[in-house]
Formats: sequence, C-alpha cells, structure tokens
Amino acid sequence: MSERSRIRAARHAAEKKGVSSAIQRTARQSPYKMRLVIDQIRGKDVNEALGLLKFSKKHAAVQIAKVLNSAVANAEFKSREGKGNESIDVDTLYIKHAIVNEGPALRRFMPAAQGRATPIRKRTSHVEIILDAREVKELRAARSASATSSSRSKK
Repeated sequence: MSERSRIRAARHAAEKKGVSSAIQRTARQSPYKMRLVIDQIRGKDVNEALGLLKFSKKHAAVQIAKVLNSAVANAEFKSREGKGNESIDVDTLYIKHAIVNEGPALRRFMPAAQGRATPIRKRTSHVEIILDAREVKELRAARSASATSSSRSKK
C-alpha cells in the first residue's frame, strides 16, 4: 500500500469518528512561506487561530483562514447531518492536524543573457487542516492553564 493510500485511509477513518477536515490543493504560494503561518496555529483553538490569522501580515494567512473556515463549516454540516440535527459548539473545536505539502510546480522561463533562458519554478502548496472537538474537561484545563500563564506574564 502506498503512502498516499495510507494517508487517505487514515483520513477516512478519522472522518468516521466525527473529525472534520478541509483541504485546499494547488494554492499559489510556496510551501515554505505557508508553513511559517501554519506552525503558529497548529494545536490551538479555532477562535484563537482565526484571530491570529486575521491580524497576521503574511499573505499565506488569508489562504489558511479560508481553509480553516471551510473545515469549521464542514464540522457544522456534519453534526447537523448526523443524529438528532444537533449543532456542534465551535468553541470546543481545535486544530488537531495541520500540514502544508508541496504541490505541482509551474515551470516558466526567464530570458537571460546571450539568448539563453533560465528556468523558474513557481511553487504551489496543498493545505490540509483537521479539526476535532475537545472534551469539556480538556477545555477547562486548557483555559485554566492559559489563564495562569497570562497572570504570570503580567507580574
């Protein structure tokens, strides 16, 4: 079984457990620049991550925010589609898995001296975000930990 097949199988298994995801393929920005932003939001709550992305100066933050909003919408749709038509609490969602992979590079050529042409690779990215819901106990522990760390920094 190829690595790609294993990844896809793991994603489908996670989808059955109630985890939601969103993928954007061939985003027109290099993976290196996108990873700088995605590393900042990995593991954070959705609301906190959206706040970070909104005020980030990086262009990649706009693309990643779109994917994150799509993942949240997918989670809401999935919860309504399931049993009982109950909606999910967005405050309990966090970013479980967020990666940026390299997509296909667009090959272009730039004129160079003495009639030559130098190749240029315009890189693209695949952004994948997987969300999961935190348990109430975990949520309280995370909030209390962040409150104690913020009170320490104020002193």
